[in-house]
Amino acid sequence: MARLRRGTAEIIVEAELIQKLQRARATGTPLKVKLGLDPTAPDLHLGHTVVLQKLRDFQDLGHQIIIIIGDFTGMIGDPSGRSKTRPALTLEDTRKNGQSYYEQATKILSPEHVRMEYNSGWLAKMNFSDVIVLASKYTVARMLERDEFTQRFKAGEPISVHEFLYPLAQAMDSVAIEADIELGGTDQKFNLLVGRDIQREYGLEPQAILTMPLLVGTDGVEKMSKSYDNYIGISESPREIYGKTLRIPDGMIYTYFELASDVSNAELAGIKLQLGDAATNPRDIKRKLARTFVTMYHNAAEAEKAEAEFDRIFVDKDVPDVIEEFRLDAGMNEQTIVGLIALAKLASSKSEARRLVEQGGVSINGDRVTDLNAVVPSMKEFILKVGKRRFLKIVHA
Repeated sequence: MARLRRGTAEIIVEAELIQKLQRARATGTPLKVKLGLDPTAPDLHLGHTVVLQKLRDFQDLGHQIIIIIGDFTGMIGDPSGRSKTRPALTLEDTRKNGQSYYEQATKILSPEHVRMEYNSGWLAKMNFSDVIVLASKYTVARMLERDEFTQRFKAGEPISVHEFLYPLAQAMDSVAIEADIELGGTDQKFNLLVGRDIQREYGLEPQAILTMPLLVGTDGVEKMSKSYDNYIGISESPREIYGKTLRIPDGMIYTYFELASDVSNAELAGIKLQLGDAATNPRDIKRKLARTFVTMYHNAAEAEKAEAEFDRIFVDKDVPDVIEEFRLDAGMNEQTIVGLIALAKLASSKSEARRLVEQGGVSINGDRVTDLNAVVPSMKEFILKVGKRRFLKIVHA
């Protein structure tokens, strides 16, 4: 339980979970631990891995992990955590994204002990009579207890009837596989509770629930999301994972270790003591965090390499930790370093930019630019230095 409680926002109901675990141990029967994924996008970031790390805990304790890919529910659109429903996807999109999710999720989970199901396997077989029977088992009043629905109803915004069917459809996933436990983010709490109620209606023992916090992104403000550009993707290069990790606020270091890393509870306790010691430089702990993530999603050798590369560019060349970004959009067709310097207003003109290059005052990732016709690197992002103290992080949009 110490392991399962780590980082968990809420356990509903803890006494029931303990009872299920004791029964599983006594009978030698693994519990069915469910995670439902609504495959709206194919790329996973550290925010997604919070719940996957908890699934790994259950897996290591000998239980059966069942990932439900919502290929059918993804065509409805889930309003969880939003003021309006998510756009519906085609079946082809949900299958494609779902497979990508699975491939990335098994970077954390052991694939030999993960079962993946598509919920169209049972939901697509339900006829209209089945849907009416299901809908009769839940009231509109209970549906309006959901914050998103309440807010939209009060604001006079439309709520489509099909949105009420989403939590019921997700609940049927728990019925179909007879889930013992379901995991999800705190924004999924309502749906998970509906699952407990509907299981009871179909004569099953209700699932225990573990909700996990939503990981705040590298900006330290919004939840991690690609739309906020504050994410660390688990399929990104070692260099990007390392560099992005070092951007997180110092106050988030422990949370990232607790929720998104695979360090042991004993090591986590030591990190907490270190961070509480005034003699500790938080940057040292953050570097350890960055190495941990690169090792998890690549390997230890790549982590050392990424750190050495970071030191070469930032530490040895005295580059500041916080640098202004300049997004190089697709419409900006400037192809030379000289032109980029002028475009980014690090020089008043291309003539001045050329003069700076000739004087040896321009470098890319710490390497001096000597060719006046040098082209802009194709890498996703790089550090452009002009003069002694003018730095700009160039990001290809």
